[in-house]
Amino acid sequence: MRELERDLPATPSPHAPGLTGGLTIVGAGRAGGAIARAAGLAGIDVELLGRDRGLLPGSRVVLLCVPDAAIAEVCESFADGLTGEAFVGHVSGALTLEALAPAARIGHKTFSLHPLQTIPTPDTDLTGAPCAVAGSDADSLGLARALAARLGMLPFDVPEDGRAAYHAAAAIASNFMITLEESAASLMGVAGVANPQATLAPLVMRTAANWAEAGAGAMTGPIARGDEATVARHRAALAECAPELQPLYDALAERTRALAQVKR
Repeated sequence: MRELERDLPATPSPHAPGLTGGLTIVGAGRAGGAIARAAGLAGIDVELLGRDRGLLPGSRVVLLCVPDAAIAEVCESFADGLTGEAFVGHVSGALTLEALAPAARIGHKTFSLHPLQTIPTPDTDLTGAPCAVAGSDADSLGLARALAARLGMLPFDVPEDGRAAYHAAAAIASNFMITLEESAASLMGVAGVANPQATLAPLVMRTAANWAEAGAGAMTGPIARGDEATVARHRAALAECAPELQPLYDALAERTRALAQVKR
């Protein structure tokens, strides 16, 4: 698959405070581990803590890498232990800074940093990944942007009122793609093709690369050609051998027709 080259930011935001106290990460799971790895490679002093560990004295930049449902509770448990003014962040894509209200209420600044990347293991390389950032003020936003850049990612702003829609878009692009390809592989297996995943993978990779370059202009296939007779044969085959996939096919076909009309 063709690699998409990305240029990393050359300089941090003028509002970015330095990471003079290093970075404290709370949550040693996949996201926490991947960010800690990136921080270490970037030369940032990093401390990776479990949720049941107390913060180090003097922690100035704290990043909560815990499940969304636990962010407010973990923030509450750690906020009182921070001395002076600190920056407290989370890595949720869907939640706003309101999840960090326990820290904000006692005078700490808040930010968020969400790598727009699938992170299957703590060793995942985040280099070149886009990263959604937000901050409670100019300093917090500057720190989030600078930290993302230091970690090798490409920061971009997401308005607070757009967070849920932004994250839904990410889920469609990533999570639902796996669902879609697994559905296709299952159907190909029913059709009698051996090794469906390996057989489909080159098509999937090429299609993704084409979309990255051309967007909807990369669309091919019977609906883009207006070949409704082939679509009817697809639906008949699904009704016979995989009826559970027919609603999915119909919904995607409807959306594809709309996109094809725009393309024309």
